[in-house]
Parts: sequence; structure tokens; C-alpha cells
Amino acid sequence: MVLRIDIGGVPVEGLRFGVSPLAELTAMLHVLAEPAHHPLFAGWAGEVWAGLRPELAERLREAEFLWRSSRADFLVPARARGSLAEELDDVDRIGDEAYVAAALVTTCGNDRVRFGGRSPLVDAGARERALGLAQARGGLQEAFAERLLADPVGVRARVRRTLEECAGAFFDAAWEGVVVRLAGDARVKGDLLRRRGVGAALAGVSGAVSLAPGGGAIVVDKLQDGVVSARGGGVTFLPSVFGRPHVVVVHAVGWRPVVQYPVAEVGPPGEGVSLEVVTRRLEALAHPVRLRLLRTLVRGGHTTGELAGAWGLSAPEVSRHLAVLRRAGLVTGRREGRYVRYVANVGDVAALGGDVLAAVLR
Repeated sequence: MVLRIDIGGVPVEGLRFGVSPLAELTAMLHVLAEPAHHPLFAGWAGEVWAGLRPELAERLREAEFLWRSSRADFLVPARARGSLAEELDDVDRIGDEAYVAAALVTTCGNDRVRFGGRSPLVDAGARERALGLAQARGGLQEAFAERLLADPVGVRARVRRTLEECAGAFFDAAWEGVVVRLAGDARVKGDLLRRRGVGAALAGVSGAVSLAPGGGAIVVDKLQDGVVSARGGGVTFLPSVFGRPHVVVVHAVGWRPVVQYPVAEVGPPGEGVSLEVVTRRLEALAHPVRLRLLRTLVRGGHTTGELAGAWGLSAPEVSRHLAVLRRAGLVTGRREGRYVRYVANVGDVAALGGDVLAAVLR
């Protein structure tokens, strides 16, 4: 499974490395929402949550769909600015329809969501579909989608105010500790691009990012398959400390492709497990379908039916693969009413090693 970014005809100067305060804040918010994905920052996340004002903590949870499983396009800027305020001003210039469409994709929990045609803000059919998808993800998602569609201006202002308050609560202090490192990494990668070309620069970005044979496309190892064009614009690359091990790609139609890649070091290894357990887990991951299911589950809980529908499999086939993953201790099933929702045991995946965790979380 790969995402291809078509760069045919794009000059070298169309590939830009930069440092984005908003993108790094979004990475921090993801860590706060999914601390198990980032063992290195689990302690930091705990301290931040403990120090947050209750009202701000509630607003972060209220809008976490914008950064939890994937990132809303407007939170990973294609044009890096010198300050968080400048980048938030750029977000304010985005039209309501583009903003709402991007927010709904993440709220509905599936980057395959496409509303097509008219906006949910003006088309009743698109609106009902968006609300139905959000409802299927949970009550919080449904409530957020309803507020967003009823009052996009108010929700946008509330999201901006939340992000601004994060600055004083935790972002400013964390940013001071990483900005020099981010700027240094962007500078090194930019020099590499100019001196040795696109292939060498991409090899330095991540093992998940490479130049396709012939040089006409950037290939990124991601959960989804897809093709997006960077012709007429280019690609922005943003290093991240808090984003490790994720490689985040913003690639919706109409947006300049952005790749946020990890610059941080791999954290300390997890606790040791028996060889028998390791063998069972590696055998479970050896099947491509099970690996695909696990990569889906680390992004959020899913039922058997949802997994079957997402990947074109039968429910019995999904159940058989989930049984293997459960015996290996890599997933857990939790009953919710009539359904069983499966979630990944990210800590046990991490125990297999940084490379395995990074591959699953891309």
C-alpha cells in the first residue's frame, strides 16, 4: 500500500523544506490524544494533561477528531510561517466549504470519505451522509459534526481560540525546546536536495519515503493506496520532533501536498517478552491482510463489519484474522451493545521494536 505524489515537471525548487509551528502543535495534540503511540513522550503528555485547565482540556477532547487518527488538512500548512499566529491567520483565510470538508473527513474517521459535488453546508444529501458517517463513529463525533455544519463560523473561532490557548498552556515551552532542531533538520535536508538531488533528500527524510524509478513520483508507505498530483505547485516537507514515528501526508484535492516526517530519535526499547510470544506475534504480522487490519486498528476501534467494508473482505474472513491477532495479544475486543469493537494493543506492538511500530503507525 503506497501513496504516490506525482512530481513530473515539478522543478527542484518546488520541493520545499520548512518549519511549521502549527504542524508541530498538531503533532503535540496527537500525542496528547494517543500517548500510547509515542512512548517517548508519555510522561510529557501526562504532565500536560495534569496541568491543563478543565475547560481547555474539555475543548481539546471535543475537537480531537481533527488530529487524533489523521490530521485535518488546514492543520499541516503548506506554507510554513515564522509564528503560530501567522499560520492561524492563514487558516482563517480558508473558505468555509474547504474548512468544513477537511474537518468532516477527520471527524468521520476515514480518509477515504469524499463528499463530491456540492458542499454539506448547502446540500441536504451531503449533509445527511456526513452526519450519518459521524454518528457511526460515536456520539462525540456526531455532536461535533452537527455543531460544525450548523455554525461553521462559531466552531472555527472556537478551534482557533483553543489552539491559541494551547500556546501558553504547553506549546510555547515545548516549541522553544525543539525549534532549533527542526530548523537544523530542514536546512540539512534542503542542502541535500540542492547538492545531491531529490532521491538523496527523500532517503534522508524517512525509510517510508522514496523516489519512484524514473523520478516522476514520490512514493510514501501509507495505509491507503492513492495518487495525488503536485504539478503546478510542488511539495512541502516539514520535520517533526513530536510526530515520530508517523509520516503524515496531507494530499486532498485542491491542497498542496505536505509531508510531515519524524526527526526525533527512537525512544528506549520496551520491556522484554518471551521468544514464544515474539514468534507468535511475528507470525501474526506475516500475513498481509492481518498487517493491514492492524494498521487500521491502531488509528481507532473498528467492528468486524466496518473492517470488512473498508477492505472489501467478508466478515468471516476478517473474524478469522482478528482471532489470530487476538491470540498474539496484538488486538483486544470490547463489547459495545450489540457490537464488538476491536482496538490495537499499541504497547505490545511497540514491544516488538521501533521499526515494527513505525511501520504500523505510518
